[in-house]
Formats: sequence, C-alpha cells, structure tokens
Amino acid sequence: MQLNTDPYAAKYLIRATIETEGIVERPDVVGAIFGQTEGLLGDELDLRDLQKSGRIGRIEVDIKSEKGKSVGEILIPSSLDQVETAILAAALETIDRVGPCRSRVKVISIEDIRATKRQKVVDRAKELLQMLLKQGKQVSEDLIKTVREAVEIEEVVIYGEDHLPAGPNVDKSEAIIVVEGRSDVINLLNYGIKNAIAVNGTSVPKTIVELSKKKIVTAFLDGDHGGDLILKELLQVADIDFIARAPPGYEVEELTYKQLMKALRNKVPVEQYLATHNIEIKKEKKEEKKAEEKKEENEEEVKENDIGALFKELNAKKEAALLKDNKVVERIPLNELIDKLKATKEKGDTLITGGIISQRLVDVASEKGITKIIGYKIGNVTKKPLNIKLMTKDMVKK
Repeated sequence: MQLNTDPYAAKYLIRATIETEGIVERPDVVGAIFGQTEGLLGDELDLRDLQKSGRIGRIEVDIKSEKGKSVGEILIPSSLDQVETAILAAALETIDRVGPCRSRVKVISIEDIRATKRQKVVDRAKELLQMLLKQGKQVSEDLIKTVREAVEIEEVVIYGEDHLPAGPNVDKSEAIIVVEGRSDVINLLNYGIKNAIAVNGTSVPKTIVELSKKKIVTAFLDGDHGGDLILKELLQVADIDFIARAPPGYEVEELTYKQLMKALRNKVPVEQYLATHNIEIKKEKKEEKKAEEKKEENEEEVKENDIGALFKELNAKKEAALLKDNKVVERIPLNELIDKLKATKEKGDTLITGGIISQRLVDVASEKGITKIIGYKIGNVTKKPLNIKLMTKDMVKK
C-alpha cells in the first residue's frame, strides 16, 4: 500500500500488519488505534493531539475480509524523533481488539522517509545523467561518423572492368582482402585498411579472378549463410590464400575495430579451413595448379647457342636453372641452391648456375643424376665424379 497523505514534514513511516478474527472495516481499525492508545503514553504522545498539531499524519488502513477473517496493513507517517516514533510504534502492538473482534497488530518496520527519498533522488539522478551522457556521446559519435564517412567514401575507388568498389591501395598492395559489398570496403577504410575490394554481388567477377592470380588473397566474409555461399564460389573460380570470417551472425560492415582486427588476425590458410570445415571444391588445389603453371612456363627449350644468354640472365638474377633435354624444368635462387636441389623432385641432366661450382654442389648434383654443371667459376673441387662434366661460362660454345 502506498502512503496517500500530505508529505508535510514527515520523517518516518510506521508500517504494521493487522489480523482480526472477524470482519472489520477501516473506520473500525482507526477507531481502535485512537481508542486503545489513549492515555497509554501520556499527554505528550496522545495520538489525537499529535495529529492535530501535524506531528502525526493521517493513519492509512488497507484491510480486506475473507472467510470470516480480516487482514490488512497500517501506515502512520511521523515527524516525531526516532525515540518517540519507536514508542508510538510499539504502542500499536498493544491493540488486541477491533470492535468485537480479537486482533493482532505486528509492526513490520519503521522506514526513514528521507533516506528513501534520497535514494529515489540518487536513482533518478543516475538515470538522468546516463540519458545526458548518452545523448552527448551519440552526438559526438554521429559527428565523428559523419565526417569519417565523408572522407572515406571519397577514398572508395571503382576498380577494373567490372567497376568494383575498392580501397585506393588495391593496385599497390601485394596482398588484398576480398569482401562482399561496398559497405564492407567502407568499414575497412574507416580503420585504415585500404587494400579491400568487393565482390559486389553473388557472382564472382572476372576482375577478382584475375587479381587472385597475381596477389595474395584473403577472403573476408560475413558470418552467415550468404558468406558461406560466396566463399564456395570464390574457392571454385579464384585462387584464395587465406580465409577470415566475421563472428557468427555478424556482417563485416558492422564490426568494431577490435572485432575486425581479431577476425583478420585469426585468418587461416585455405587448405586448413577446408580441412577443418570438411569442404571439398571441384578444382585443382592451388599449389598443384601453380606448380604446373610454373613448370610449363619454365620448360622453355634452350638450344646450345642460347646457353650463354641463359647463363647471363641467371647470373644477373642470382639463380640457377635445372635442365633436362635442353629444357628448363626448374629455377632455383642461388642462396637456396643446395637445399632446393636436394629436395627437388624434378629430374635433370644439366645444372647452370650463376655462382661458383663447389665440392658440395658437385656431390649433391651427382646424387641427383646430373651429368653437366655450368658455373661462373669452378671452385676447389678435389673429388669430381667421372660421370659429371664441369664447365665455366668461358667454356660454353657461343
């Protein structure tokens, strides 16, 4: 029951319950309170005088009757001091009859109205302050977002014959990030990532396919079913190196800086992603395809009168070339020549190197079945197998 009385200067609220063995009404209870406490506490604490002087407020009684009994609640506001209020509250428990009915009154609490009001003031002040701060923060965020978007939208470029939205650094970067739409590109631009390009639809454009052959590609897609579908098509038609996903249920365009960077840090190689997600794609594995393309590219026929020219090229690039039947089957950087030659699965009969022919190189070449080595210079070779011919650039027929 709420207190329904003028607040005047009340400091405390006496809250009590009442039970009667019979049906009574509010006036009966109020009459019993005044009648049975009269003269009990002396003239200074007479309820009628206290109410007339305004030191006791209106007595509120909420009572209900059921099955021949009545139960209710009594509220008495008081502006007396703590001791006097406590005495008055204790006096209520002496009431043992209401009209003809036996009754029992039990004081539940004495509440400090000022403390309650203070708490309400504090709680409401917190709500108002939060509203104020939220409003100020929202205005600030909207202002920053508006300015940032205006700047970043200017940085979105149209790329390729398919007119795809992209960051300004797609051409200059060795690695690119493929996302789903223009909004994804803009969100990445907001956080300084300028090498993103959008598929901009459910069908992978030719521009993306061609870029994937020349650059390291990370597919960064939404964490929903739509992202799954686009990923499957990308894997079928483009050369993807890494896969990153937004958290489940999130889109790349709505990620915060922390979420976005975490997703990119957690990108995984495409082979690992396919294995962990039990995905099979109907195309050659990327490594096998690239190796085959490289092999075909390198298998140019080298005629005897072209060896000098090839040697000069290898010397300039600091490379070595493995030949079989006058065809280049593999090119190897000089600083990795020994290890790569040991590990190669290619079969060759001639090795042309722009470096020095060392004893170690001769030993490894012999193990790989190579019968001729052409180098810039023959080093300290003390054990030359009979089946290997060593030559320098000056010995090559021009």
